Amino acid sequence: WKGVEWDWYTKGGENVLYWHWSPNYNWDMNFKLEGYNECLITYVMAAASPTHTISAMPYTQGWSRNGAIVSSASVYGFPKIFNYNGTGSVGPMFWAHYSYLGLDPRGLSDQFANYWTLTQNHAKIMLAYCVANPKNYKDYSDKCWGLTASYTRNADGSQGYDAHQPNNDRGVISPTAALSNYPYTPVESLKFLRYLYEENKDKYVGVAGPYDAFSPQYNKWVTKRYLAIDQGTIVPMIENHRTGMLWSLFMNAPEIKSGLIKLGFSSTQYGF
Repeated sequence: WKGVEWDWYTKGGENVLYWHWSPNYNWDMNFKLEGYNECLITYVMAAASPTHTISAMPYTQGWSRNGAIVSSASVYGFPKIFNYNGTGSVGPMFWAHYSYLGLDPRGLSDQFANYWTLTQNHAKIMLAYCVANPKNYKDYSDKCWGLTASYTRNADGSQGYDAHQPNNDRGVISPTAALSNYPYTPVESLKFLRYLYEENKDKYVGVAGPYDAFSPQYNKWVTKRYLAIDQGTIVPMIENHRTGMLWSLFMNAPEIKSGLIKLGFSSTQYGF
């Protein structure tokens, strides 16, 4: 973390961070980290760096797009809070997981959002979408729900990969979505866990837990494989729901507090 040249990724001092640079291709990808998506934590870590820090300007002007990140729209009666990049609705569920394995959204606010409302509403909108089930996929309900990036079923029945979300729904459920939502939707996440282990364990669960993706719509299609990045959010987020341990460890780091304060955040949970 201290060795990462975060400021280098401002591409010579622009007020935004960039995703890619390499000695072979330089900045050819030209992909800015602009919100909202899974990349909030990048700005927090960059601002907190004691060696290659950034100012608040890339966060305010780049990530938050001078306030254009904010949305006044609601979906299924829940305010979106932010514009989710390229979705028209809310993004795949991992956007509410990756940055928040350590970053505690409870009581966390800045000039743009209350982050507990943001993340919880993301989960509630996803749940409401699956219950409404506008495409009439088999088994979608409050016990079988959750769309995110994972393996997927291609039209020819082969295995692929896709970032599932309400505007890209292929009838494929990714267990990491609902299970990593435990802090936001504990009742419905437990319902989903019971659906897996009490009703479909022989089909959807393997030696390392639930498989990465399945589809009741297509004769209970399942990919009997795991993706570490999908498995990797389940246990930390369940623990954060149970004890808040990882949130507490991360948020109480002095560097993280100073970085968040630099970016204009406050936290009623941690007293800054």
